Amino acid sequence: MFEFEQALWNDGFCKIAGADEVGRGCLFGDVVAGAVILPPGLIIEGVNDSKKLSEKKREQLYGQIARESVSWSVARVDAATIDRINIRQASRLAMKLALDSLSIAPDYVLVDAETVDLSLPQQSIIKGDARSQSIAAASIMAKVTRDRLCVTEWDEIYPEYGIAVHKGYATKLHRERLLEHGPSELHRRSFLKKLLGECG
Repeated sequence: MFEFEQALWNDGFCKIAGADEVGRGCLFGDVVAGAVILPPGLIIEGVNDSKKLSEKKREQLYGQIARESVSWSVARVDAATIDRINIRQASRLAMKLALDSLSIAPDYVLVDAETVDLSLPQQSIIKGDARSQSIAAASIMAKVTRDRLCVTEWDEIYPEYGIAVHKGYATKLHRERLLEHGPSELHRRSFLKKLLGECG
């Protein structure tokens, strides 16, 4: 998990930010991105791709990353913007916003399988959330943030869809509720036209 960071530390970079997004494949809600700068040499046991971790482990690591990072941030891009500019561009925008929101400017950026519109040296890493601790940490911060939004905010506004259960993904339950109730204001209309033409 340190191959990329170690090479950059050896080259003199000391403020390496990892960036990743979550919610790219959801039918509902914002895409959320995280950005994290970890101190050189810090090892946080258990950090991995957020999708491979239990909810309890993600919550534990979220707190540890928040305490021990040099800087971290999250940013959101809403469903209306996703529909307007497409999910790839919205994901890239969310990561840019997260990186821009760091309290300390990074001197290098590691990004999971994408590039970000910033005038900073950066590297796109395929499956970066499983290969770079910085990117994995960013994915955890983004995932926990988005899951909390699903449970404490969005599910309370739209209880009929079961958002707290499926987190906005295209599960059988979510599809059934969409057919029953139609889409809400926070559903991604561009996604529904492909998956549920009846609701588009």
